[in-house]
Amino acid sequence: MERHRAELHRVELHRVELHRAEMQLVERHPVEPAGLVEPVSRRQLLLWGVSGLAATVLGTAGLARGAALLDDTAGGALAAPRELKSRGGNLGVQLTAARGPVRLGDGEATMLRYNGMLPGPTLRLLPGDRLQVALRNDLPEATNLHVHGLHVSPQDNGDNPFVHIGAGSTFNYEYELPADHPPGVFWYHPHLHGSVAEQVSGGLYGAIIVEDPEPIAVSRERVLMISDVSLGPAGRVRRPSSVERMMGRMGGVLLLNGQVRPRLEARPGQRERWRVVNACVSRFLRLRLDGQQMQLLGMDSGRYPLPRAVDEVFLAPGNRADLLVTTAAGTSLLRTLPYNRTNVGGMGDMLGQDSGGEHTLAALVVAGQQARAPAPVAARPASRDLRGVTPAATRELVFSAGLGGMVGGGPVGGPGGGPAFGRFTIDGREFDPARTDVRAKAGSVEEWTLTNTSPMDHPIHLHIWPMQLVETGGRPEREVLWRDVVNVPANGQARVRIAFDDHVGRSVFHCHILDHEDNGMMAVIEVR
Repeated sequence: MERHRAELHRVELHRVELHRAEMQLVERHPVEPAGLVEPVSRRQLLLWGVSGLAATVLGTAGLARGAALLDDTAGGALAAPRELKSRGGNLGVQLTAARGPVRLGDGEATMLRYNGMLPGPTLRLLPGDRLQVALRNDLPEATNLHVHGLHVSPQDNGDNPFVHIGAGSTFNYEYELPADHPPGVFWYHPHLHGSVAEQVSGGLYGAIIVEDPEPIAVSRERVLMISDVSLGPAGRVRRPSSVERMMGRMGGVLLLNGQVRPRLEARPGQRERWRVVNACVSRFLRLRLDGQQMQLLGMDSGRYPLPRAVDEVFLAPGNRADLLVTTAAGTSLLRTLPYNRTNVGGMGDMLGQDSGGEHTLAALVVAGQQARAPAPVAARPASRDLRGVTPAATRELVFSAGLGGMVGGGPVGGPGGGPAFGRFTIDGREFDPARTDVRAKAGSVEEWTLTNTSPMDHPIHLHIWPMQLVETGGRPEREVLWRDVVNVPANGQARVRIAFDDHVGRSVFHCHILDHEDNGMMAVIEVR
């Protein structure tokens, strides 16, 4: 306890030193009052350097402070990622992963990119399509590719998380979408165990859209990929501290399509479709767009029969939302609100686990002539409901964190006392690609109880096979909810049902706080 008090005192002293450094820097680099569309300034890039240096000393606490340094202004018109569409049932794509410069306002950072872009190109497909991706690795370290949420084969050159693409090598992926693949927004990113958090936070991600059989009438469709990054001196991505890796890194700079606080423009009365991806490594998003009408079509691969009005959208890392936004005249801010993802009292705030406070992601400016009212959205058939099926097997999977008592409630690390400090386990075991942890029968339905014994949330992602959420914290779900990322609250439980249809082979499930995955919270499943 005395050691922890001393550590808190040291952190507070560094906070004071950081504040003094910030004030001196602002005095040396004054700026004029900012307007709505001011780009990121040189002063702000300098402050990234200060916050990065402080975060190296302070851990996650420095990141939250770095985020607060950025002016709450917009930074230019929103740019849409380049789109690649299938033709005649096929889409062939060349992706190159490499490090290079990225423009952020009037400054420059060095990040990872697919095809020199941040984010990578959006891939548009139809159910039944074949997607072929030639992934060239121009990084100095190994990588691979995961098509997050797609219901495709995990074998061979499919969505195989065990593929290892060395530096300077190319690997040819091929994915066959079933003819009845659900529509929605999905995404792709690296999935090489041990480097996933680093490569995703560095900038390697892009969206995948599986189109609706019958298009929904909208005036415009936008792909919105939300990410965060920690920038250190000279605009390079900063390596996280051991505390940040344990808690899950959260970058002090939030990006929307690789931009800082861009501006979106629309006319009043337009209905836009927003495909939103939480591509953050650890940050939970509570999205609000006050002053505008939002309707939620669905989450992940799940869809509601009819759009439902919402004031707020909650996205755990890896979750996606399919939104309709009907615009009203005026300027609205797209914001993410704080979310406390730990059950550790005041220590959670010190460690930055309130998701870094409130942030403005973009400004939506609505002006001009009123648009005509759009056509109503047709009802969709009800989704499959597994609650009436007798499961072939029931399992309890226990997710544990080795916090060594540092933030209360965690198991003490070491033999017989839970995971070692800073390590994460499922059923008491860290990830081993050579070991199969769960074996399921093809065509069967199973019920899994996901039990979280740690004092922090764990968003659990199962590759290939979506999960129907049937209960959270002992409360049954009243409707059909399909997800491929299910958030299991700190010291809580969730119950899901899974239909192991269509595909056989080995794949994985894991925490989508990607530092937790890299530190052991992943397991192998084989369906046969």
